[in-house]
Amino acid sequence: MKKILFAASILGFISSTLVACTNDSQNSNTASNSETNTATNTSLNQASSPKGKLQTIGVALGDLGNPFYVAMQKGAQEQANKLGNEIEVNAVSSAFDLNQQTNQIENFTAANTDLIILSAVDKKGIKPAIDRARNAGRVVIAVDSAVDADVDAMISSNNTQAGEIACKYISDRLKGQGNVVILNGTQMDSIVQRVEGCMTSLSKYPGIKIVSKDQNAEGTRDGGLRVMTDLLTTFPKIDAVFATNDQSGVGADLAAKQAKRKEFFIVGVDGSPDATKAMEDKNGVFFATAAQDPAGMAQKAVEVGNDVIQGKKLESPNILVPVKLVTRENLSSYKGW
Repeated sequence: MKKILFAASILGFISSTLVACTNDSQNSNTASNSETNTATNTSLNQASSPKGKLQTIGVALGDLGNPFYVAMQKGAQEQANKLGNEIEVNAVSSAFDLNQQTNQIENFTAANTDLIILSAVDKKGIKPAIDRARNAGRVVIAVDSAVDADVDAMISSNNTQAGEIACKYISDRLKGQGNVVILNGTQMDSIVQRVEGCMTSLSKYPGIKIVSKDQNAEGTRDGGLRVMTDLLTTFPKIDAVFATNDQSGVGADLAAKQAKRKEFFIVGVDGSPDATKAMEDKNGVFFATAAQDPAGMAQKAVEVGNDVIQGKKLESPNILVPVKLVTRENLSSYKGW
């Protein structure tokens, strides 16, 4: 159902919010350094109460050229369709640009969008836009990426669990003995938690030696290729690799092929199409991934947002979505993104 906006009032509101957006974009780097990473289901000085009926959803994502975010978009639309009421869903892509995502949230706020779902491109810098949205009475839910702002709910993958099950697979396959490499990444919350989970699993086996865990593969295929190429030169014997995301794992797989090394195996995190393709290649060494559910996270965000709008009290505003291990053995039953 499309909303009818009164031109005079909305133009004045948009003008004021655009000025505010410009000022806050310039000042985003001076935002508070406190890392709350929490959600609250009580709005900050809301200008209006939830309407009781969800009609419009704005979804602000990192990059709709990435299958992960495409799956999120589809998940939000699917859940909106289930709720009925001809709910309008508008998904936008920021190309990981903070200023662009800020403007998108400002536009959702000005358009009286009932529910704003965002995967933040900058956990600190996006705070002013979130605060203004909630002060205007919008329901805001963060998905996948934590934010340093009060939101109505935070929904993310259980990244600690992802590291734990990935490295338990490594430990079991190695039977508690061997040299393991951890391909680290940019130190955002999700990566730190994955490494912590992995270390918890590996620490139970004194026969497993972590020969490298601080190399930053930058979460990219090129980074994984570069770091793994160097590690293969440094270490003549590697038994397993934990890649903190699938893209760096796919790069490490390519490095193994180029070096003609097949004595080790790789386990990643994400469950991405690139990972499943790599796992299907019997000439490669990519064996497993702890799969996230981006569509499921977005579906949950719409469900929870609808509950908040209807005035329902959430049991907890911080919701972790379980991950599952996908291996070469069970790959045929994995639906993927």
